[in-house]
Amino acid sequence: MAGLLEVGRITKPHGTRGEVIVELVTDRVERLAPGSVLDGPTGALTVERSTPHHGRWIVRFAGVATREGAEALRGTLRAEPLDDPAALWVHQLIGAEVVDAAGSRRGRVVSVIANPASDLLELDDGRLVPVRFVTAREPGLVRVDAPTGLFE
Repeated sequence: MAGLLEVGRITKPHGTRGEVIVELVTDRVERLAPGSVLDGPTGALTVERSTPHHGRWIVRFAGVATREGAEALRGTLRAEPLDDPAALWVHQLIGAEVVDAAGSRRGRVVSVIANPASDLLELDDGRLVPVRFVTAREPGLVRVDAPTGLFE
């Protein structure tokens, strides 16, 4: 389905009763709340139960009761974007025009690079802008208040 975002991966079955190990690629753990519906390799999957387990999650999906059924679920999990106006979402940043505090256009975002200190906006000319300098986001536009010299 178009418009879905990757939220995790089913890596392997856990036990013999249909549970699986899920590695989330998002910090939004509500994606695995009971009743949540995710798009998986076999179609729509409804979360029945989930518990954290060594940095991953043990998840049981409705209708999956055997190890064989769990084995067939290996792969990517996707979901609809969450509606949170306060959050910066990568899918909304890609393609956006970056404008500095003086109103100068600085380029378009082509990717967001994960970095331990601060995620980085990669612009179409190769320049990198730490996400922590983003002050506002509008449809198709990202405003940044970057220190002097960043764009030199």
